[in-house]
Amino acid sequence: MAKELSFTLTKPFIPLIQLLKFLNVAESGAHASELVTSSNVLCNGNIELRKRYKVIKGDVIESQGFKIIVQ
Repeated sequence: MAKELSFTLTKPFIPLIQLLKFLNVAESGAHASELVTSSNVLCNGNIELRKRYKVIKGDVIESQGFKIIVQ
């Protein structure tokens, strides 16, 4: 079962790798980038390969046993 995290946006979007770093899903920017490029990140149930994907309110990001709900 994935550990659920909630993230509240204060801007229109946050880049995917920044979100993974901020919530400690990834240890560093390089690790976040590697997670994305190796098809280990799902956005709304679909594999996301864009490191700079603009995560917006309502998105659900899953990776490494985490489920991030963006509000």
